[in-house]
Amino acid sequence: MATSMEGLVAFEQRRGSISGFGRIMLGRVGLLWLLCVGIALMACASDDLGVEWPDRSTTPEPRSPGTGGLVTPRPLATAQILAPSGGLATQRPLESPRGLVTPQVLQTPRTLVTPKPLVTPQSLGTAGTQKSPGVTQSPEKRPDTVKAEVVVEGLDVPWGMAFTPDGRILITERAGRIQVVKDGALLAIPFATLDVASVSESGLMGIALHPEFEGNGHVFVCYTYRDGRRLINRVARLTDVGGEGVDHRTVLDGIPGARNHDGCGLGFGPDGKLYVTMGDAQEADNAQDLGSLSGKVLRLNPDGGIPEDNPLPGSPVYTYGHRNPQGLDWHPRTGELFITEHGPRSDDEINILESGGNYGWPRTLGTGGDSQYVDPILSFTPTLALSGGAFYTGDSLPREWNGNFFFAALRASHLHRVALAGPDYRTVEFHERLFDGEFGRLRAVGMSPDGHLYFTTSNRDGRGSPKPGDDKLLRLVSAP
Repeated sequence: MATSMEGLVAFEQRRGSISGFGRIMLGRVGLLWLLCVGIALMACASDDLGVEWPDRSTTPEPRSPGTGGLVTPRPLATAQILAPSGGLATQRPLESPRGLVTPQVLQTPRTLVTPKPLVTPQSLGTAGTQKSPGVTQSPEKRPDTVKAEVVVEGLDVPWGMAFTPDGRILITERAGRIQVVKDGALLAIPFATLDVASVSESGLMGIALHPEFEGNGHVFVCYTYRDGRRLINRVARLTDVGGEGVDHRTVLDGIPGARNHDGCGLGFGPDGKLYVTMGDAQEADNAQDLGSLSGKVLRLNPDGGIPEDNPLPGSPVYTYGHRNPQGLDWHPRTGELFITEHGPRSDDEINILESGGNYGWPRTLGTGGDSQYVDPILSFTPTLALSGGAFYTGDSLPREWNGNFFFAALRASHLHRVALAGPDYRTVEFHERLFDGEFGRLRAVGMSPDGHLYFTTSNRDGRGSPKPGDDKLLRLVSAP
């Protein structure tokens, strides 16, 4: 358009016929063009649209073991698993140059579970919600029965949290620290500080405790690091010794990373297996490639080995066709695994995972109605940028909230409550926004053994507007 305008001006100048009025009109056309370009660029500057954001967090200062527990991972070129004795077992070769675990040639899944029929969300509702048949919604009103209270302030881009039996809360920060909250206070010395690549969305992310943490002290984390010019994701294990995370061991390495779409959510299921959400690392086609660990949910033994009953022989892949899965938790009655997942410009999703299931990305979005893909139970357009999620199982909130699924929204800046209908709890009967815009961007959600649901802000991640005290850890309590 600019080229055609310049040509027109040159032509008119040669003819000597450009008038004052003509010059004014051409100037206005040029300004209008610039305005349109600006609006288009701002429209793209939203969560999870592939925009590379500046990293405003600071790299953690190195600490000695006595003053903060610096843990420097050993650089590895091959995937390793932990031997039952605690030492490293025989290495598994990685495929070059991607660094993918290839213990066997992957074949068609041997036991793909046919997905159960799910309620199909219908057309888009207002305020970024999507309405399913029979679902009632209150998208913006905060119930008077609950409130959120600040537990601690001064966190720096908190990403995940885990709760120890002795009452501590371990919180990962994207820059590499694992902070400790004890008795309602943020301790001065972190549990551990890892050497990570904190760029855009990458860095230290997921955290989970071993089911037998009281006996072995094992803490699992997922983070991004640099290998030359490449970004790589790694699952590792620390051990709690005297309140400090030490003895760094690699559980699974060589997972493709990127500035965005790393996933890296962690959780132990009722079966005692470790589940890991992995984004597509900004390579959408990898989500359908069963030889890649990108765009998958992985299922591992705690030592990094591959369970014999995984749907793909010799592979950690549990489900595939994911774009950027974030939060994960298991329904307290059915034991089914729920995840939250980022869509592109449409169709953020809540999915129930089926072993061996294909969730469609990038071939389909939302409810496609194609039997070869598993449809979400709820999707949102425009996107909310869904993040951490957890089921509420405490007794400090209204009784009818027990068993509800809660997730955080980054872009839409609220906490979301989803009520599911029995007896199978696979149908959404009600969902609503809580604290809409009150605390800014929200990321992590976790259910504590103390009976409270906790969540964090994420206003210092380079995409938000930090408020005094950000970032914060909050919890839900009954209103007086």
